[in-house]
This record gives sequence, structure tokens and C-alpha cells, in this order.
Amino acid sequence: MAAPRRQDRSDRRRIARPHARHIGPASDALENTDVKIIAIEEHWNSAAVRDALDRLPEGARDESVAFNTMGDNQARLEDIGQGRIEAMDAAGIDISILSVVTPATQALPAPEAVALAREANDEAADAVRAHPARFRAFATLPTGDPQAAAAELERCATRLGHVGAMIHGRTGARPLDDPAYDDLFATAARLRQPVFIHPQIPSNELRDAAYRGLDPLTDLGLASFGWGWHMDAGLSALRLILRGTFDRHPDLQLVLGHWGEMLLFWMDRVDSLSSVAKHLERRVSDYITTNIHITSSGMLQERLLRHTLDFTSADRVLFSTDYPFHRPDAAAVARFFDAVPAPSDRSRIASANAEALFRLA
Repeated sequence: MAAPRRQDRSDRRRIARPHARHIGPASDALENTDVKIIAIEEHWNSAAVRDALDRLPEGARDESVAFNTMGDNQARLEDIGQGRIEAMDAAGIDISILSVVTPATQALPAPEAVALAREANDEAADAVRAHPARFRAFATLPTGDPQAAAAELERCATRLGHVGAMIHGRTGARPLDDPAYDDLFATAARLRQPVFIHPQIPSNELRDAAYRGLDPLTDLGLASFGWGWHMDAGLSALRLILRGTFDRHPDLQLVLGHWGEMLLFWMDRVDSLSSVAKHLERRVSDYITTNIHITSSGMLQERLLRHTLDFTSADRVLFSTDYPFHRPDAAAVARFFDAVPAPSDRSRIASANAEALFRLA
């Protein structure tokens, strides 16, 4: 993915954080302003979940887990201690919200998923307790058993202190808007637990129809980071809107990464669905701008920020790096925040929006 574009103006104000350890020339440029930075899509992995996914038979595996082992990704994913904090310091990040990497437990048989999700959530809670000033966590949910997923979300919110949940748009052949998940969304709305819909690879059937026929590596890239991941996540959110989920649960809040997983970039066309979805209480665009929050996922280009602010308000925009798959340094993070037009919006996007949505204060 493209690196953040450099800013030409040398007189922009830089952002410094109390935990950041600035090295070299970037440090001088980053001393002018103190703004807390909260990153909300920062991945980790449970070794037990990794091992369970590796044991899945061919055809049941999510091939995109190969990206988790590239370079030093696996070691970084499984470090939710001092090494993770050092990486945060290098990027100038004060707080990270930890989330188990794709596909988490959703690719596993339901009984195994229930046990492993619970174990992963306890492990994340231990990391938060060990470093309460630096970490929070999203719940991992065993969506293969919808009722168990709702119960685990309640346990995580009320007993472990997790601040939301990260899930994926499909479990087996069952999409997230299936009525079986309505109790899960009712629980999330009641407990004010935002739900982050993270990309996952499309089904094998869809891959056969639309994402294969090139060479194997290109096929995988097309079905994952190049297109399929993002289409899958955006479609999942759009189907939840069309299913009337937010009419039943108006307090439910979703988060989408990668600048809205295509929805904002196709806003005019998806809003035209309002003319046929007569059962909805509002226009499709209204749900997007009032029930969905958008995060950067490490794509720190100014043009993407500008486009997002054209279609939704600054109080709906959040910051994330998609660690360890993107690792911007403190200078790149500062350049990104320099591009936010208004200082008040800068502080919102850096941390205030996350503090309000996830009730971090």
C-alpha cells in the first residue's frame, strides 16, 4: 500500500505526544503541540487462535492468514507487552485498542470458537491490566454461535472492561445481517459497545466467480488487500442498513476501517437505494453519517482524509495504523494530522472522538 504523501509546507504545526520517543531530525519538528493520539485498529493474535487456524483442513482455511507470518508480523502480533509499547512510542501513539487479527475465531467450528474467544479476551484483559495507560481492547466474538457471541460481548463489556467488539462480515455462509445476529446487535446497542466490522476474504464461491483465474498470488491479493477485503466489509455494513438493523437498534454504532470500505466513495449511488428500500425509516446516507464511524487504517494520505470529510463530519473520523501491517513513524503521523484543516478537528480525530465513542475517560 502507498506510503503517506509528504507535505510540502514546512511551517505546519507538528504534534508531539508525551510517550513518543523521537529519534533524529523528526524530533525537532514534533515538539510544538501536545495532542493525545489514540489508535483503534491495532492488531494482535493469540497463539492458541493461530494454532487452531493452522489446523483447519484445506478449503476451510482463510488464505490471507499468510500475511500474518510475513517478515516479523507474527512476532509483533503476539507481543502485547513491552515490544508493542515501544512500537507505539516510535509512532507517537498514546493508547492502542487491541483487536485479534483476521479471521480471529470466526473461521473455527463454533464450540472451539467459543472457548478460544473467551481465552483471547481474557488474555487481552490481562494486557490492559498490566498497561492500563497504554492499552484497551476489543472483544473477540465466536459468531459461529450467535447466542454465545452475544453472551461473550456482555461478559467482555461488564466484567473485562473491553470497549467494543471487532467482528467480520460473514461466518461460514451466514452474513452478519442474518436475523440470528439481531440479539448480538441488541446487546451491543444496549451496552453502548461499538462494533468494528473488519474485512475478511470473500467466500470460496465468490472467489471462484470473481477473484480467481490469474496467478495464485495475484488471485489472493485481489481477493484481499487489493479489493475483496474492502468490498466484503462495506457490503456487510450496507446490508445491515438495508436489513433495518439501525431502525430496530438506533443506538448501535459501527466502525469501518480503510476510510469507510468504499461506502463513502460510492455514497451517491448507495443513497439511491433509498428509493427502493421503502421499509427504512431514513435515507441510506443518514445511517452512514449517524451510525457509522470511519477510521484511517494506516492509509494516511491527505486526499483520502479530504474526501472523507466531504461526506461525513469530523466527529465521525478516527485514527488507526492497522499495526503491524502499517507502521508509520512519528513524522508520518504528524504529517497526517497537519493535513487536518481545523485544530479542533485535529484533536477530535486524534483522540477525542475515540474517547467519546469508546467511553475511554
